[in-house]
Amino acid sequence: MTPTPCDLDSEKRQAALKATEFVHDGMVVGLGTGTTSKHLILALGERVRAGLTIQAVPTSHDTATLAKQSGIPLIESDNAWMIDVAIDGADQVDPALNLVKGGGGALLKEKIVAAAAKRFIVMVDHTKLVPALGGSFPLPIEVVPFGWGSTARHIEAVSGGRAVLRQRNGDVFQTEAGHVILDLHMPHIGDPAALEIELNQIPGIVETGLFIGRTSILIVGRGQGTDVTHAPKP
Repeated sequence: MTPTPCDLDSEKRQAALKATEFVHDGMVVGLGTGTTSKHLILALGERVRAGLTIQAVPTSHDTATLAKQSGIPLIESDNAWMIDVAIDGADQVDPALNLVKGGGGALLKEKIVAAAAKRFIVMVDHTKLVPALGGSFPLPIEVVPFGWGSTARHIEAVSGGRAVLRQRNGDVFQTEAGHVILDLHMPHIGDPAALEIELNQIPGIVETGLFIGRTSILIVGRGQGTDVTHAPKP
């Protein structure tokens, strides 16, 4: 039986509520972007109004706006953060807890915040779990607008996939940093870590939506409950 959007939204909310249990007084929290992160922010706002003391670093304008509306104090974006935990959703998660992110276009800020955090918690509904990255969901790659067509050709040569300029409502999509996104379509990504290294060597690429080896905890919403997986310690 195919889950309905309502079922999946319930799973996202369950995962977000579980994620709030890892947030404690005095923490600096990285707040992700997307539908699951909205549930997280609203839940944290309730806890803040009940007395929880935290500060947060948002990964998009939309996240910052919702956090402010929810009463969550924000840290200025140019500070040298000491983030205790970053919490975000994902578009795909493989068995090794590698991710594809960037469907919403905030991948650059999301990766900066995840890299600055002591722990990175990922919360998803069960449909985001895949045996291998790629396939049904393209890999977002943020690139500078100058020469993006040439950059796309380099990406295709390295990956063997097809790079498509993202558009929204008939216009070229631009990130908050003024870049564009190429969505890379591949049947599957056999070696995500190697692909990330190869892509990062191409001039014009700002960041990729591959999050390799960054997940500390994965929370999967399943109906009325959640599954929690901790990444093995290195």
